[in-house]
This record gives sequence, structure tokens and C-alpha cells, in this order.
Amino acid sequence: MKNKKILYAVIAAANAVSLTGTLILTVTGSSLAKSQSYNNAAERWDSTGSCSQISCFFSDDAGVTVDNIGGAKASMLSALKNISIIPEENQKLIPEAYSTSAGQATVKSDTTNGRSNAELVAVGGDFFLFRDFDLIDGSYFSESDIMQDGAVIDRNLAWALYGSDNVSGKNIYINGTKFYISGVIDIPQNKYEKKTAGELPVAYISYDGANLFSSSSSSISSKAGVGSDSMGDIGGFMPADTGLKKITCYECIMPDPVENYAYNAVDGYFKSYENSYAIVDNSRRFKPSVRAKAFRNLSDYAVISNSVIYPYWENASRIVEFKLTSVYFYRRLTYIIPVLTALYLLVILWKTAGMAKRRLTEWTGDKITRVMYNHNEKQRKKKENLL
Repeated sequence: MKNKKILYAVIAAANAVSLTGTLILTVTGSSLAKSQSYNNAAERWDSTGSCSQISCFFSDDAGVTVDNIGGAKASMLSALKNISIIPEENQKLIPEAYSTSAGQATVKSDTTNGRSNAELVAVGGDFFLFRDFDLIDGSYFSESDIMQDGAVIDRNLAWALYGSDNVSGKNIYINGTKFYISGVIDIPQNKYEKKTAGELPVAYISYDGANLFSSSSSSISSKAGVGSDSMGDIGGFMPADTGLKKITCYECIMPDPVENYAYNAVDGYFKSYENSYAIVDNSRRFKPSVRAKAFRNLSDYAVISNSVIYPYWENASRIVEFKLTSVYFYRRLTYIIPVLTALYLLVILWKTAGMAKRRLTEWTGDKITRVMYNHNEKQRKKKENLL
């Protein structure tokens, strides 16, 4: 009896430790996943959960451009039409966005000392729908704007230019070309985005805005030097006669009537790019079951097998993916003790049930025997009385 009490105490303690570990890993995993909210664009677009967010990333020389990206959406709409999902009038069934790094440039303000180098990102489509930026001032620009000379800048650039983040509507000059500040966003706050975002402040401009730069004095540079104001100082990034058309990031939100339908539709269109692109199902990437299964391929994160360019928000999510893969795998291991305990209890229950069954059978047999014996005795006595 004493040994059994010790055994039960050990089992109870092991289960308590195991369940505590499960809880800690669950909370840790949930916190990590929530830190990368850019992956939740599909939920922001459609709260019913019937859509998936898919992102594609390309190498610098993949050849994906603004001119041919329209084929992707046409292909996806055709796939949806085949299963009778057709957009209603004026309905945007598949919001999409695309972007690329447009290098570095010198940005000035209307003030004397307002000047800074900045990283430029050219964006198109519903780009800001996919980014969960914290908008501090102003608003986002869009493709429907009559003029495409708006820029969304981060807080660091706003302070460097004007000493304030309440600067929407003010002018800025990117390598001498005039833009206006459409909105100001906060800088990345979580540690993973801080680690991957880089040190330079950032300005987001449209593709048309990027092509406002003239080839003679205001092309964008891939490596702008401090004090560089012109093409002669820094060298060209993309001449205006050809225009900036390259895409290194394409994203869309697509109805997903069955699991992986949206992923397969997008992957099917871009598959011809082979080693020049990578595709991500943002809506499922952080699911515990997906991450736990990826543990066997964890070493893949340490090996770069292609020349795909990832923006900082995706690099941050890849760090989180790596961490979550271990978190959810080890969380599965914490289930072992409770499962073994449950099996042990089932065996005990089975044995107990067997013993109870035997006792019930013996008791029932004994009762029947007694009843039959009493009945026979009564019959015997009746016969004796008659005699």
C-alpha cells in the first residue's frame, strides 16, 4: 500500500510538471505568433475566416514585373470561377499588393537642416492593407490617387526632416524630386522586426512615384552616400526611360473554400520561376500542427538554397517560425506523461472492471444457487408432508 501511494504521488507530480510545461509553451507560442500580425491580413479583410493570405518572394533577377503580374490575378479568378466563386458587382474578390526595395536616397525637407538618407520601398496595389503599420499621422496613399507623389514615411525620418511626427501634408524632396508626406508610421516595435528592419529610416512611395525621378539628376541609388543629391553623385538605380517595374514581393488574399486551395492556385501560377521564388501561406504558417511537423526540417532554416529577397517583415516572421517550430514540437513532448498516465488509468480501470465483473458473476451465481436450493427444499418438504 505504501509503495502504491509513493507511485501515485510521483505520477501526480510528473503530470503537474508536464501540464505546467504545456501551459508555458502554449502561452509562449501564442505570444510569438501575435508579434507578427502582418500575417493576419486575411482576418482583417474577412473576419469569417474563409480567405487565406499568400505571399510570394522573388530573387532580384526573377523577371517578375508590374507589367506581367496581372496574369497572376487573372489565373486566380479563373480558378475560383471553375468552382463557381464569382465576384459580385463592384466586389474586390482578391486584394493584392506588390513591392520592391528601390534602394537608398537622400531626402530633404523645406527647412535648412532637414536632411537624411533613407531606404525607399516602391509599393503597389493594396500594400498598406497587408502591413499592420501603426499610423501616427495622416493617411495612406493609394493607386486611385490622381497624383502619385505621396510618400508614407516612418517616425525616424519625420523627426530627422522636421523635428516632429505631425508632418502630414508637408513637402519632402527625394534626390531633388518633390513629394508630399501622405502619412507617418511608427517604427517597428517588437524585437524581431527591430532586428531585421535595418538602421536607415524608411519611405514608401508608389511605383509611379518612383518613376518621377529623372535620369539626369534624380535617379534612385542602391547605395546613396551621405550628402548625395544627384545622379552624378551616386549613380543610377533605374533609369526613368525604362522605369521601375521589378517586383520582389507579391501578396494576395484569396477565398479558400478547401484547405490549401488558395496556396495551390498561387503556387501553380508562379511555379515556373522554380528556384527564383518562395511561397508562404501566411494564414497557416504559425499553426501548432504545422510548426511541430516542420521540426524534422528545422535545419533548412540555416541553409540558403536560393537568391530570394525577403523584406524585413518576412525575415522577422521567419525568425518566429524557427522559434515556434521548437516550441510546438517540445509542447507535443509534454503530452507524453499525461497520455501514459491516461493509459495506465485505463488499464487499472479495465482490471477493476474485470474484478467487479467476476465478483458480480460470483454473487449472481451464488444467489441463483441459493434460490434454486431454497426452491428445491420447499418442494421436498411439500412431498414429505403429503406422505
